[in-house]
Amino acid sequence: MAKSRSIALPETTMSDDNTLHAGFNPLVRPYMVLFVAWILLLTVVLSPLILIWVVGPGQWWAGHYYRKLRCALDDRHLNFRKGILFQVEKTIPLENIQDVTFIEGPLLRHFDLSILRIETAGQSPGQAHNMQLVGIVDAHRFREEILRRREALRRPSPVQGEASGDAQLQALHAIRERLDDIATLLRDRSKD
Repeated sequence: MAKSRSIALPETTMSDDNTLHAGFNPLVRPYMVLFVAWILLLTVVLSPLILIWVVGPGQWWAGHYYRKLRCALDDRHLNFRKGILFQVEKTIPLENIQDVTFIEGPLLRHFDLSILRIETAGQSPGQAHNMQLVGIVDAHRFREEILRRREALRRPSPVQGEASGDAQLQALHAIRERLDDIATLLRDRSKD
């Protein structure tokens, strides 16, 4: 289980238009610094840059990256924005979401962080995409809300079901009438 820390976490909030705005854990900043430091450590050539990275540009980069993070969930879409030099903004329709995976590792658990991996399906084979959200506060609840809203979209409301059923019934009656007209015309033609 994750250790509890005495850091004030930004809250996940609901706006007036039923959009859920995710808060990000500020500990995502030191996590990112250590993550890149670990990558630098793995490359022997760049390992002397670790100390410079951790004390200087790493702090600036992680802070700026954190301030640029945005994630909002409304009734139809998941919107996510990140990036410093290259800004990435993704809007994923909830009906395209195939799975939402919750990931924790030793370093993530140390910082009370987790990763939500959003797996989506593309329109043609081989176009599936993944998106990772690192450091969302109360990630389990956010994951459950994504899945709940996705299921609500997939399941038509009873009123919509009745209305579409009536429309289908009317269309079927119109088709039957047209088929009767065609059958009558064919009978008349065969008599001639």
